[in-house]
Amino acid sequence: MAATAATLLVTAGGAFAATKDPLNSGDTAWMITSSALVLMMTIPGLGLFYGGMVRKKNVLATLAQSFGATCLITVLWMIIGYSIAFTANPDAGMNAWIGGFSYLFLKPMGLNAVSSLAGTIPESVYMFFQMTFAIITPALIAGALADRMKFSAFLWFMGLWLILVYCPIAHWVWGGGWLGAGTGFLIPKGAGALDYAGGSVVHLNAGTAALVTCLVLGKRIGLGTDNMSPHNLVLSVIGASLLWVGWFGFNAGSAVTAGYNAGMAAAATQIATAAAALAWMFAEWIIAKKPSVLGMISGAVAGLVAITPASGFVDPVGALIIGVAAGVVCYISAVWVKKAIGYDDSLDAWGVHGVGGALGALLTGAFAKNAINSAGKGWLADGNGAQMLYQAIDIAAVFLYCAIVTFVILKVIDMIVGLRVSPEVEVEGLDINLHGETVHDH
Repeated sequence: MAATAATLLVTAGGAFAATKDPLNSGDTAWMITSSALVLMMTIPGLGLFYGGMVRKKNVLATLAQSFGATCLITVLWMIIGYSIAFTANPDAGMNAWIGGFSYLFLKPMGLNAVSSLAGTIPESVYMFFQMTFAIITPALIAGALADRMKFSAFLWFMGLWLILVYCPIAHWVWGGGWLGAGTGFLIPKGAGALDYAGGSVVHLNAGTAALVTCLVLGKRIGLGTDNMSPHNLVLSVIGASLLWVGWFGFNAGSAVTAGYNAGMAAAATQIATAAAALAWMFAEWIIAKKPSVLGMISGAVAGLVAITPASGFVDPVGALIIGVAAGVVCYISAVWVKKAIGYDDSLDAWGVHGVGGALGALLTGAFAKNAINSAGKGWLADGNGAQMLYQAIDIAAVFLYCAIVTFVILKVIDMIVGLRVSPEVEVEGLDINLHGETVHDH
């Protein structure tokens, strides 16, 4: 009888193990929290950060861009974006380039579906997490087009750019495509570019689009003669602070678990951000003789950008070096290189996100440590010099594809609805002319 009972218990235990729910409630709770934190980066974080830096007559138009992009991209991600970025293409040869269309309108996503890419969280949560990345990436571009783009053109641009630029590149790096998975095209099978949370997919991508957009739009009226200084840096400091806090969802959330990797990514993020803010501040203090508040918050954002691709691959020392490098390099790019070349990147989207994203992606190849994350072996830490080559290919591919397709999208929109507001509207202000509202002094 005892043997029979033992056999029944073993059988029952085996059956229980075979049918055990793979869902991990701790991972799920952390990922829902991370998704909310990343959403906070766009609204209100990015909106306030950008809104405080424009002139008073354009602050509502700038906030409307972040808010409008959030709404539009949410719907487009549900309809088609997630499917083509993160599902497999039935044509194996095409999967290196673009995902499939089986998840249009998220129809196959059932209540109990667990993410094949995460393993321990509901697929709905993974989709939501990636949605927040898709929201902030196009919204970052608004920093370069501030003060002069039509709101109708902006919405068209956000939608088309998401589908034609962001989704394919996200698939290349994160969805099983040729850059991240190594399919044999330029990057050997079994190898791949390292991008933990979006150095190339998010920041270099958005920064490149920002550079192209400001070049196509042309300079703002009055640049060099009118006062273009920020109307309310308090808003920008609050926005930058929200970005900093939200970034822990961005980087630590990209571990897709509430485990060791999330903890190290969070620590690396904090260290690099603080180091970059100090590096920018001291560089400006030495060169311009005063440490500006705008410089400190810009340095912090530069550090956040640069550590993004590296956060889950580097140790604290690597994070410190990346942060210092980002603060100095992005300061030179945003302040001195822009002035020397003369392009009008209104809020330094290219100088901070484009340059910082590329720098971070490259330095990830140098400082990634197998001891921190077995998925990555860097050049300086593990003697894998080839990783630097893969990172360079990633940077070049994202820059070239994004620049070309962004240019085409802008030209098509310009032919259909026009990109830029009239000179009269630009001089009077976008708030009153595009939205019928203004910010009043009290």
